[in-house]
Amino acid sequence: MRNKLWYLVPIMLLGAWVMAACGAGGSQPAAQSNAPAQTTAITETTTTTGTAATSGAASGDAVKIAIWHGWGGEYFTAIDQVFKDYTKDHPNVTIELSKPDNLADAAKVAIPAGQGPDIFAWANDVIGDQALAGYIVPLNDLGVDEAFLKSTYEPAAVSGVIWQDKIWGLPETQEGIALVYNKALVTEEYLPKDPNDFADLLAKAKAFKEKTGKPLLCNQGFPGKDAYHIAPVYFGFGVPSYVDDEGKVHINTPEGIKAGQWLKEISAVSDKEESDEICKTAFAEGKAGIRWTGPWAIADIEKAKIDYGIAPMGRPFVGIKTLMLTSNAVDRKHAEVALDIIKYFTSAEVQKKLALVNKTIPAATAAVKDPEVQKLPSIAGFGAALNLGVPMANTPYASAQWGPIGDATAAIWNGAQTPEEAVVAAQKAIEDAIAQMK
Repeated sequence: MRNKLWYLVPIMLLGAWVMAACGAGGSQPAAQSNAPAQTTAITETTTTTGTAATSGAASGDAVKIAIWHGWGGEYFTAIDQVFKDYTKDHPNVTIELSKPDNLADAAKVAIPAGQGPDIFAWANDVIGDQALAGYIVPLNDLGVDEAFLKSTYEPAAVSGVIWQDKIWGLPETQEGIALVYNKALVTEEYLPKDPNDFADLLAKAKAFKEKTGKPLLCNQGFPGKDAYHIAPVYFGFGVPSYVDDEGKVHINTPEGIKAGQWLKEISAVSDKEESDEICKTAFAEGKAGIRWTGPWAIADIEKAKIDYGIAPMGRPFVGIKTLMLTSNAVDRKHAEVALDIIKYFTSAEVQKKLALVNKTIPAATAAVKDPEVQKLPSIAGFGAALNLGVPMANTPYASAQWGPIGDATAAIWNGAQTPEEAVVAAQKAIEDAIAQMK
């Protein structure tokens, strides 16, 4: 869609901007700082109004709920429709969906001034930052408890919205990586029977290499510099997380060392150079049997007419798209209506509908396990993998993990350090970075 651009101008133009628009999602955590010096573009504002919005309904007076989001393209079309369905059933409610270029920068200006959205549709890894800044509020105060979460959503999605023992949002969809294999090259004998049996996977990789001369696996995280794609290995060996809520680091452990030793062994039967593009090309050309990747790769694989399957392996990082209630909603006395919208959008019924159209992986357990949804190979395969996963860390300390984990993996892969030396170095680097944050 095409809409006007509204510009968020710090401080002097804030009031005028809010009168014009309430914006939408981004993807980077917001830091606690003063208003940005540069302007932030606000784009794609859509307002969905009930047919009798001005007359109100039995539940109360007319209310406008502003949602900032990051949805776009054809993916957004189905989402927009489900919000229209909501307002049709709730004629006193108007929903305004808006998408700023950078949600983090926009939030830092708008929320402290009491402007901006009632709901953030954002990734779960920003929860700690947004909670510390006071931009979002816990849902426990509105009657949402862990029993409801655990009975409604997938395990990683549940853990991913809890921070400091409070619930900061409800999950809509999840994303992560699994083994995507070429059925023409990889038969059942080379697939893991147990997603936590890395010794078995290593043995199969060696056998495949010996028989075909090709690597069984291609993972852009193997050569290092990518703590996300290598996470299923570390977590699969028992590392609970790289960094926890309290800032405790878990990489220099027996589990971390074992993961490093496995990486060293798998490197002997893998291509030394691996990246997203290299793995994409190798898989497309039949030069690698398995691409360890996520749902974003499936469109190209299907376009290439490769008959593929998906198998879980290890414990992947799970990114969770989440709807969060802002402090504005409470101050405006919109919290009850906003929470109802959040529950509606993250419900199994709505997420099933979106999954069938957008091929997204629902966070709602009933949706991901629905027979119709399970007929979609990508959702069934990735859903099984993510059920075993670890949520993207939502602590503000998480930013300290990426570089050191990537560096340690690279050092192991290229033989610059032993696994024992590499995890010691990573542990210290992360702890030093966290010390600077406290």
